[in-house]
Amino acid sequence: MSENVVHLRKNPQPPAAEPAADAGSVTTLTVVPDLAPAKPVPLWVRSGRAVRTAVTHETTKTTVRAVARHGLYMFNGGRIVARRTWDARTPARYERMQRAAEAAGNYEVAAEWEERGQRFREARHRRRMDLLHSPLDAAKGIGVGVGTGAAGLIALGVVMAINSHDVKDVITPIKAVIDFIATLIRIVQIVWPYAVVLGPLFALLALWAVGSKQQAAPQWALPANVRNGEGEPITPSIVVKALRDLGVPALRNAIKEMGDAGASMLSPITIAGCGIEVDVTLPSGVSTNEVQDRRRKLAENLSRHEHEVFISIPPAARTVRLWVADSGALDEPIGPSPLVTDATMTANYKTGKAPWGQDLRGDAAELSVYQRHLLITGRSNQGKTASLRSLALWLALDRSVEFWLGDLKGVGDWKMFDGIATRLIQGPTDEHVMQVTEMVEDAVDEMNRRIDVRLTDPNAAFPPLIVLVDEAQVAFMCPAVDEDKKPYGGAKATSRYFMAVRKIHNQGRAVDVLMWQGTQDPTDQNLPKLVREGAHTRASLVLGTESQSRMALGDKAVDDGAAPHLLRQGLDKGTLVVASDGIAMPKGQSSITVRTHFIDDDPAAEVAERAKALRDGVTTLTVIDRGEETDALADIASVIGDASRLLTLDILKRLATLNADAYGDWTFGDLKRVLEAEGEEPKKSNGRMVVHRDHVMRALANRDSDGSVSASE
Repeated sequence: MSENVVHLRKNPQPPAAEPAADAGSVTTLTVVPDLAPAKPVPLWVRSGRAVRTAVTHETTKTTVRAVARHGLYMFNGGRIVARRTWDARTPARYERMQRAAEAAGNYEVAAEWEERGQRFREARHRRRMDLLHSPLDAAKGIGVGVGTGAAGLIALGVVMAINSHDVKDVITPIKAVIDFIATLIRIVQIVWPYAVVLGPLFALLALWAVGSKQQAAPQWALPANVRNGEGEPITPSIVVKALRDLGVPALRNAIKEMGDAGASMLSPITIAGCGIEVDVTLPSGVSTNEVQDRRRKLAENLSRHEHEVFISIPPAARTVRLWVADSGALDEPIGPSPLVTDATMTANYKTGKAPWGQDLRGDAAELSVYQRHLLITGRSNQGKTASLRSLALWLALDRSVEFWLGDLKGVGDWKMFDGIATRLIQGPTDEHVMQVTEMVEDAVDEMNRRIDVRLTDPNAAFPPLIVLVDEAQVAFMCPAVDEDKKPYGGAKATSRYFMAVRKIHNQGRAVDVLMWQGTQDPTDQNLPKLVREGAHTRASLVLGTESQSRMALGDKAVDDGAAPHLLRQGLDKGTLVVASDGIAMPKGQSSITVRTHFIDDDPAAEVAERAKALRDGVTTLTVIDRGEETDALADIASVIGDASRLLTLDILKRLATLNADAYGDWTFGDLKRVLEAEGEEPKKSNGRMVVHRDHVMRALANRDSDGSVSASE
């Protein structure tokens, strides 16, 4: 059997007649691609593609920009030099400043510039009148000078002739001068052709240098780093241009009308920490809030991010103060806290200031806590607890300060205060809120006791008592009620926590009972108005809205430029906007931005150990027991703690703190009675009554062996 192969092309030609195949043959079909050559691309198409590639290539763009940039540097440099020359020889500068002052509404300054311009014209007129007489005076001077010089040269020649006995030496000095002049002429003849060529080149180079220094070229022709504004220093022209392009028609028109292009609006630019500061006096018809409301656009006009520009209102009328950070400077850490680096640091509640961090100018931000209630708020996980804890750690280094502490988060952020705080309640449940509420109410009782003492003894002094509640919004939102149906949370007159805080805010400062609170994401429900308004020091981390910023800091601070709602979530952790008279801030400002030092758990524990070493074995109460039978001897041992002995007066105070219901009315006789019942009694040491720890522990051991328990009566 034979096999026939038929080849098929994609573009077959008309087939020729072929012989018929045998009946028994097999026909195989094979597809053969068309091997005809492709149609060539026209030359003009290939040339166009090559030209487009060459024109759009990055090297070509860079070259064109470089040529245009350097050419425009020379051209615009000439314009700058011409304008400077014109300003130096005409009163144009004074007229521009006069128009600028008039546009800004400063008519006294305008009159002063007009007077300066008039003095310039008078001085110029005198110079021109002097020029009329100067040719004659110059001719007289030259004549006199030539005559005097010739006489001197002849006299010198006579002296030389007498000395040499040669009469020819009389003209030797004159001949020497003539030869010198001829030499100078020859030098000029040699140099002049080169000077004619090089002089203009040096002049163009000088103009290029002026234009290059002023970046006198369009934005598209400048180098990439300049076009992007990366690291670009803030200059008066940049500030004025940013204000002109802010989108305020009255401001833009006023700048155009100013002869100095708006330069008179600016104070001198000063270095302020990691940025610059400048005051801008706005022209008539432009209000400060029109600039404040455009913070983002202003920052972008200055080639900065929004968080790198801060706008505040100084005392001067119609003025805004701009602080502009160096690009990226606010993302750099500020370094460790002095509490960590200085192991010898101590605190003083009355006269000292806590090293809290740095302000935007790079200066140390130190806060006085003396007789000031404190409120710190912000979104979750932004550094609220760390900021509050750093203040408490510093104050703990003053051994006279007592802490009652409630942590309603309960994850161990405040565990290092065990042994420092007299009371430490940690946990987020309703039961913990109840205990914290009772703790604050006990602080109210202590405040009232101190006030009663002060009524009888106006000079009575009391140790500071800091009542600190972290995550206070948990207490305000607690739904629990007591047996009398009074709610623990809420913001009504029957709300126990709310009313206790309000009482301390009202009268606690006078007797050094202070309320410190940390709360997050403030609303009228979780931070009532009366509570937030009662704090003397109010600080806020990043918040979500301007209304929350007003809740946190007050209307005055926000109206003057405070903007915690413009801080960056997650990126500005630990950055606080503080409104307080306890921290130094520029005159006229009602708030200041502080980048706080972060103290981690381990360094915080080390600082806490130093604070414990300053104190005499503080026993921390972690649960408030009420209405239960108490073991007086065990409680005495508990309040003595690790101390070898303790004054009976201190034992009574600690017992009252431990359980005011059981021991609040105790006297020395009650303490002595309990000890004597167990075969022990207070002893004298250096003339004062003390109780030895070993004696109490021995009494407990003997009692346990007998199986008896002594309850307080």
